[in-house]
Amino acid sequence: MATAGDSSNPITPKPATKKRKPRKPKLAAATAQHVISILNTASSAAHTFLSQNDLYLLPSQSLQLESLLSSLPPPFSQLPSQPSLFHRFASSATLDFDQRWVQFFSVSRPNFYRLLSLLSPSLVIFLPSTIPPETALASALYRLAHGACYKTVARKFGLDSSEAACLAFYSVCKAVNDKLGDLFEFRRDLERIVVGFGWISLPNCCGALGFGRFGVDGEIFGRNGSILVQALVDSEGRFLDISAGWPSSMEPVAIFRQTRLYLGVEDSRESELLKGPTYRLSDGCSIPQYVMGDSCFPLLPWLLTPYSEQDSFGSAEREFNVAHSRAMELVSTAFGRVKARWQLLARSWKEDSLEFFPFVIVMGCVLHNFLIKWGEPLPEESVGGCLKEEELLVFEGEGDETGQTIRDALAQHLSLASMRK
Repeated sequence: MATAGDSSNPITPKPATKKRKPRKPKLAAATAQHVISILNTASSAAHTFLSQNDLYLLPSQSLQLESLLSSLPPPFSQLPSQPSLFHRFASSATLDFDQRWVQFFSVSRPNFYRLLSLLSPSLVIFLPSTIPPETALASALYRLAHGACYKTVARKFGLDSSEAACLAFYSVCKAVNDKLGDLFEFRRDLERIVVGFGWISLPNCCGALGFGRFGVDGEIFGRNGSILVQALVDSEGRFLDISAGWPSSMEPVAIFRQTRLYLGVEDSRESELLKGPTYRLSDGCSIPQYVMGDSCFPLLPWLLTPYSEQDSFGSAEREFNVAHSRAMELVSTAFGRVKARWQLLARSWKEDSLEFFPFVIVMGCVLHNFLIKWGEPLPEESVGGCLKEEELLVFEGEGDETGQTIRDALAQHLSLASMRK
């Protein structure tokens, strides 16, 4: 038995553990200072690169770089002020065919100045002297084309504040809609419209009528809510008539019956709208002027909708529906091209300024017509321009008998024409 003084069974002491020394404050401060120095060098280099190359970067590239810089903590996120982008740009891009005009403003140089000459008288009235018309137009087109926020637009175009950029944008919007609204040519250019549809085998047709959808953030229109826009287009994709601002919760037929187009045609006291010459078909039948309309609309003597599955289907009905589908694609393509050119309209609109959205949509469509008129190349359409038929409530009421007769006559004509090919 071991005793306390017995050395044959000693108690081995545990090795002492070394305590980690706390990092010296000077070392931590030096590390932080080193990180700050790296951030400062990197952000300064990025700012310098951006300021020296913003006229040659694609707007999407410069906006993305600015977004990354603004996500840094102050003061690294502070973007230095610069002279107005437009004045530097206009001095650099002096040739009419310089593609940077299209990249920055979605219009060519000649059409920018053509538009400026038309809008300047109004912009001088709407805006303070601190915002020149050319700066207002350039900043508005830049926002419309790229969806840039007012803060970014103000800094890029030398405007005093986001409020000044907002004022410039809506002043241009009002000027475009006031001065160029006559580019919706339905009431005064029917002869050209009818000839255009004749080239795609739709005799005496005066337009294709459908809906487009534009997204809205928030819950005011419910989840995935949007604004509906009824549009009549011609065979070249021009907008002939627009009715914007309808909530997506409304039935299409209820919207249709409140529009100026419907009321104008149905009111017998109105001018001779869609009451022009009839067209004699090859079988001797005559058909009046008409519009091709989506299945959400009622069949009327002047509005021809597709045959439904409940209708007796033969070759004539199929040929009509094929032609009808081609006409509806014109509406979808027109809206798609508007969204492709004006990226602001391809994004969901903020709910807090919802009352202005219909006017911005109309501005986009008016400018679309303006650029077609002056030969601007059309962009490839984006996805989701026009509502697909399955997303619309199909009209389930009785079709007009006269409308049925006219549709049947046109269907027979299209079927015979197809057999002769």
